[in-house]
Amino acid sequence: MSAIVGIRGAIVCPENSKTAILASTQELLTEMIEANGITEDTVAGIFLTATRDLNAEFPAYAVREMGWHNVASLCAHEMEVPGAMERVIRIMMFVNRERTKPVKHRYIGAAQALRPDLAGDA
Repeated sequence: MSAIVGIRGAIVCPENSKTAILASTQELLTEMIEANGITEDTVAGIFLTATRDLNAEFPAYAVREMGWHNVASLCAHEMEVPGAMERVIRIMMFVNRERTKPVKHRYIGAAQALRPDLAGDA
């Protein structure tokens, strides 16, 4: 049975610069796409967030730079929680796929600490 499935991921960006934000977002998206066999035509939408210390560029711009011009993408800032990890970009991608097909979330590098229960997927 086909359904819309959420696939999550996160990465820590090395600095607050346009280049770093776009490169980090593309690295994470690429890992999510490859791990799950995603094609543009199966993506219903992508929700991207960044911690407030990342404001030099919109992470969603990385989606268009990858050539995905017809995928709805939206950026937002994460909540400011005291002591939370800094410079984090998170992605929730909504994909049309068989519900029985396993989902592989991607938490890269230091971002694995955000979801240690999914670290085996990373």
